[in-house]
Amino acid sequence: MPSGEIRIDKFLWAVRLYKTRSIATEACRSGRIIINSIQVKPSHVVKRNETIIVKKLPVVYTYEVLELAGNRVSAKSVADFIRDLTPDEEKNKISIAKSSGFGYRPKGYGRPTKKERRTIDKIHDNLSG
Repeated sequence: MPSGEIRIDKFLWAVRLYKTRSIATEACRSGRIIINSIQVKPSHVVKRNETIIVKKLPVVYTYEVLELAGNRVSAKSVADFIRDLTPDEEKNKISIAKSSGFGYRPKGYGRPTKKERRTIDKIHDNLSG
């Protein structure tokens, strides 16, 4: 590839938006990566000043490409390569999802007991019906 261009899956991995390149590739194939209102394939070439939308539900992140990175960069230098344009309302969705009580269980607490499961089911039934 000519200099100044890089594949989107490699770029997402390089700027630490995904832990592995294969996860970034799968996100592209699943339609969770959008550039210029178009769902892109993993081989899409990303350029400077493009806006990338990354759907990691429940949050939809928005980033602007400042510089291109071919190799994985350190966590401290990620800000040199992308600018986070995600609104605060989107970022608040994470704390709302964790505090809702459904689907969140602190690490180390294991599976719910039979009594806890019945309580969860009772709360869920009251909210849905």
